[in-house]
Amino acid sequence: MKSLTALKVRTAGPGIHGDGKGLYLRVKPSGARSWVLRVQYNGKRQDIGLGSTDDLTLAEAREKAAYLRKIARRGDDAIAERDKAKIKIPTFAEAVERAHAELGKGWAEKTAEQFKSSLETHAVPAIGKRRVDQIETAHIIAALAPIWTDKPQIARKVRHRIMQTLAFSKSHGWRTEAVPLAKEITDGLAKQPESKGFRAMPYKELPTFLAELIGEEDSPARLALVFTVLTAARSGEVRKAHWSEIDWEAREWNRPADHMKSGKPHTVPLSDAAVAILDRAAERYGDEGLIFPNGKGKTLSDAALGKMLKDSGRGETVHGFRSSFRDWAAERMPHIPYAVAEMALAHSVGDATERAYLRTDLRDLRRSLSDAWGAFAAPSISSDRGDIIRMERV
Repeated sequence: MKSLTALKVRTAGPGIHGDGKGLYLRVKPSGARSWVLRVQYNGKRQDIGLGSTDDLTLAEAREKAAYLRKIARRGDDAIAERDKAKIKIPTFAEAVERAHAELGKGWAEKTAEQFKSSLETHAVPAIGKRRVDQIETAHIIAALAPIWTDKPQIARKVRHRIMQTLAFSKSHGWRTEAVPLAKEITDGLAKQPESKGFRAMPYKELPTFLAELIGEEDSPARLALVFTVLTAARSGEVRKAHWSEIDWEAREWNRPADHMKSGKPHTVPLSDAAVAILDRAAERYGDEGLIFPNGKGKTLSDAALGKMLKDSGRGETVHGFRSSFRDWAAERMPHIPYAVAEMALAHSVGDATERAYLRTDLRDLRRSLSDAWGAFAAPSISSDRGDIIRMERV
C-alpha cells in the first residue's frame, strides 16, 4: 500500500484510501473527506473517526493516528482517549463531590461523612485544583507526606479514599491512566511507626476490674461499660441499644443493621452476667427506649464509657476489650474454631466463596462461648454452673 500524498488527499475519488498503519482517507460521493483510524481493542476491530481533512492535514492525521495507536496497543480505549477533549474533566475537588454523592448512596451516613471530610481536610488543599487525569503518584505522595508519620491511621484511610476517587473518575472516562497502586505510593513515603492499635486490658485482669465496677453504685455509663465487655460489642452498638432489640425468652440481643459497622444485622447470645446487667438497667431506668440513657434520656456520649476507665485509673480503650475477648478465646478456648470468636465480634469470616457456603451463624457455639466469657469475666453475677466453660470439642 502506497502512502498518501497531500495531492492525493485533495484529488482522490469516492472510496477508502489507505495510508498505512491503519490510517485511511474516506471520501464520500458528495466529496466530503475525513480521516479514519482502524485499530484492535479487546479483540475486536475499532474504526475511529479522526476528523475532516478541512481540520486535519495529512501530517496532523498521521500524528494523531500514531498517538491513538499507542493507546490501543497498551490495551486502553482509543475512542475514549479521542473523546476526552469533549468531556469536561473535573478537578480532584469536584470529583470528590461527585464520588461522595454517588458512592455515598451505598454507605452508612457516618462512612460517607468521613470520606468527604477527610479528603477535604488532607487531600483537597494539595491536589484539589488539579484535574483528575493529571494526578500522578508523586502528587498523591506530596499530599500524604505531612500526615503520613504523624497521623498514620488517618493517612492510610486518606490514601485509600484518594484511590477510590481516582477509580471513580476512571470509570466515568475522566481518566485513562491506571490508578496508582498503594505500594507505589507507600514506597515514596517514610516508614510509618508501628501501630499501637487500641490499648487492651490483659484478659487476666478483667475479673478484678469488672468486680470493682459491678460493686460500685450503678450509673448508665458504668452498666453500659460492663455490658460492652460482656458482649464484646463496640461502644456505639451498646450506647444506641434499645429494649426492643432484646429477646428475653431467647436470651438474645438482636442488633439492627444501622447500628452495625458491617451494615448487617447481628445477634448476640446473652450470658447470665449480661442478662443480670440488663436486669439492673431495667430496674433503674425502665424497660422502654434506650437501655442505657444519659440523665436527659438521650444516647450516652462516646466519651462516657471511656471516662469510666479513666476514673478507674486505667489507660486502655473501650474498644480494646474486644481484643481482650479475642485473646481470652485464643488462649483459654483453643479447641473452639476460629470462626466462632470472629463471628462473636461480628467480623466477616473467610472469603466471599467460603461465606457463600457457610449457611449458619454458629449461634449455638457462640452462645457457649458467650456463657464461658461471662462466667470468667463476671463470676459474681453468673450462675454457679460447673460446666459453663467446658465446651464440646469440634
